[in-house]
Amino acid sequence: MHNLDHIQQLIPSICQWAEEQEQLILRNGDPLTADQQIDAYLAGVKTPHTIRVQYVEQIPFPKESELLSILNTSSLLTPATVGLCLRKGIYIKSSYQNNRRLLVHELVHTMQYERLGSIQHFLEQYIREYILYGYPYGSLELEATELERKICGVK
Repeated sequence: MHNLDHIQQLIPSICQWAEEQEQLILRNGDPLTADQQIDAYLAGVKTPHTIRVQYVEQIPFPKESELLSILNTSSLLTPATVGLCLRKGIYIKSSYQNNRRLLVHELVHTMQYERLGSIQHFLEQYIREYILYGYPYGSLELEATELERKICGVK
């Protein structure tokens, strides 16, 4: 496991990768349907019409080896990842395309990006919580799970 200081040093590289991926999704992804826009609104997203979702067989990984190693060994991003929110761009594995709960969960993360003001602020907090408390025990994950349950019903 990598330590928090080492991962924090890589935040600029992680943010650059996240911003590049967000731009790809915004260019190639699908806009939210009317029902999905309502869910985004319920999740607190300010501009649901700007969100795009790209359904993929596998969530992409960074090509830079140290960054890839950190994300994989810390389990922040693994082959098992089924959804990834990068501000206004969301990746979802194709096999989860009709999973409303997953999309709502990722939409809550979009709201959190908006609230925190930038990709960097969100990722710094998310990664710090992930390393210190584990998944899914950071405040951002707990909030996303709670709002997902309120919007979709208790599972």
